[in-house]
Amino acid sequence: MPSTPATRRIALDCMGGDLAPAAVIEAAAQISRQTAIELLLVGDRAQIEAALARTSANAAQIEILHADDAVHMNDTAWQAARRLQSSVALAAAAVAEGRAEALVSAGNTAGTLMHAARVIPRIAQIERPALAAVYPTRPRPHNPDPFALLLDVGANLNCTPEDLLDFATMGAAYAARISKVSRPTVGLLNIGEEPNKGDELLRKAYALLAAAPGFEFHGNLEGRDVPRGVVDVIVCPGVLGNVTLKLLESMGDVVLSLGEEVFRRKASWRVGRWLLRGGIARLANLVDYSSYGGAPILGFEKIVIKAHGRSNARALENAIKVAAKAVREDVCGAIACGVHEARRRQAQ
Repeated sequence: MPSTPATRRIALDCMGGDLAPAAVIEAAAQISRQTAIELLLVGDRAQIEAALARTSANAAQIEILHADDAVHMNDTAWQAARRLQSSVALAAAAVAEGRAEALVSAGNTAGTLMHAARVIPRIAQIERPALAAVYPTRPRPHNPDPFALLLDVGANLNCTPEDLLDFATMGAAYAARISKVSRPTVGLLNIGEEPNKGDELLRKAYALLAAAPGFEFHGNLEGRDVPRGVVDVIVCPGVLGNVTLKLLESMGDVVLSLGEEVFRRKASWRVGRWLLRGGIARLANLVDYSSYGGAPILGFEKIVIKAHGRSNARALENAIKVAAKAVREDVCGAIACGVHEARRRQAQ
């Protein structure tokens, strides 16, 4: 079942995620009915076939690859790495071998990253792949996409200035191809806006980013700038990015919970809530991770999309669509060109 440029073929880790395999199979069935995307479902064949039998999936677009094992959500990195016959390990191998063009998993993040890194080559000159996160922001005049990109969010606890330059180049290439921004804006997350702020790592990274081609460097950003839509891509070391991401993930629930508490206090406010129900639903949708599905692990020669561990079928459908779009738009090729040009400029 070879894919064509019009279809694309995505490998799904069917056993990864809190709601696996049911949510993954439901998403696969929906994708097979509504799109031309072909799917390689990797996991326990008996469970996959039983779940598929309860759907109206288009069998012509689906192939099953059996896996005897799975990386569990609570596995340590060491435990995950040992599961060489797990669904995510075999899905990553299928992508590396050309049986599929991209990998989507909602499973253990460390397991997904390690098994992808074990078999899928890194793009030339990239030392460290980066785990990105997609998050909602205020509208940006030059970018119709309501989401921005933050990286790294945990794959690299220790970074060099050159790594941060690579993260910026990769994030800008992704934004250019996925969000269709001709010249993405990039910011460096720091403790202040001035170029001399931060430690030696951030100061050196600032100088590299300011001289880099391929994107518009905005300068340093403070934490308050992250949700304001100041830039399309924010780069930072993994520890800082992970803390920022967890804070962002909590914002939607906190805001909506506070709103519910306020609306309960007066009858007139409850009427106001009813009148605003459309806008509230829109806000809830914007902060709901299922609306964007997944975020990329950038730096590999193939597309790897990590969906949220709690992903439902809707979120996984969107993750699959993002993966297919990233393949179709040759995000990996754009990253390779961008990194090569950045290195050439540095050498001059």
